Amino acid sequence: MKTITKGKNMNNLKKVGLTALAGSLAAISAHAAEMTVSGATLLTYTSEDGSEVTGNPLGMKTNLGFKASGEVNGYTVSYMQTSADQFAGMSSARLSVDMGDIGTIAFDQGSGSGLGTIDDKTPTAAEEIWDGIDAGTAGAGGLVGAAGSKGVVNYINTMSGVTLNAAFRKGSGTKNSDGASSGAGQSAWDFALTTDGSQLGVEGLAIGAGYGVAQNGDNALANNSQSSSEDVHMTAFANYSIGAVTVGAQISDIDKNSAAAVSQEAEAWGIAYNINENLSVSYGEREVEYKNASAAHVTEKGSGIAVAYTMGSIKIAGNQNEVKDNDGTKASDDKMTEIAVSFAF
Repeated sequence: MKTITKGKNMNNLKKVGLTALAGSLAAISAHAAEMTVSGATLLTYTSEDGSEVTGNPLGMKTNLGFKASGEVNGYTVSYMQTSADQFAGMSSARLSVDMGDIGTIAFDQGSGSGLGTIDDKTPTAAEEIWDGIDAGTAGAGGLVGAAGSKGVVNYINTMSGVTLNAAFRKGSGTKNSDGASSGAGQSAWDFALTTDGSQLGVEGLAIGAGYGVAQNGDNALANNSQSSSEDVHMTAFANYSIGAVTVGAQISDIDKNSAAAVSQEAEAWGIAYNINENLSVSYGEREVEYKNASAAHVTEKGSGIAVAYTMGSIKIAGNQNEVKDNDGTKASDDKMTEIAVSFAF
């Protein structure tokens, strides 16, 4: 008599398949990372200068931060995302793989990478001295940062006490979605090197410098003597802390080589004082020379004062920033005063 075994074999195969699947799911769950959520709410009162309409001076911003970290194939993989003012929107995100002594490699969508991490390191109790100032053609911000922090491949490693933070961007600096190109644009790369005074035998010292190049594509050269249309970004800073006082200075330069572009040179300094463990104040100044290709150069002069008081998870901060010849435009002045109360949860 012929024994029928097809059904039994199929049942056995099903059992084997389910067992293998259960094993693979168990292996995956063993590497699952726990997601943590943090948040902060910022309530602000802002006053513009007399030439502008302030409108409603009250504003509020709410941030939610999501972080996860876990081991995958022997490497620590981390993810962070910050959403501002809306649950569906993404303000910034970062996926990184820590490879130990080899360093950390990440894909950055707005959290900060490369030269942009040291665009302004002058001491301050609250915001930078250019925060809230009207931005013109060139912008009123920290100036340097060739690669930016959107759609950027970032590499970080520390060797002999010196930290390298390098960034590379292919094409545009617009955020990319899954499977979609960010559109037209040119490539860029930059890096920042930072260290503390322990490497030089000077306690309280922090120094850094960086360099970067951004391509201008097919833009015409500014003059026939130039061999490249690339923009070159450079900066260097030094801060020194002694007791409750920190003083610092920074120089920056953007050499723009495309036609009719305006190169910039900046010098800034600041001083911050911790009155006690809760209260701190600061003052700083900055000058930016705009080198017009076919007109007289114009120097923007800005200054700012800030104060901050912390009580546990509550922080009250205020700053007043003003500028003359803003963004290299003669007689274009601006002033901004802001009081902010933040709650961390």
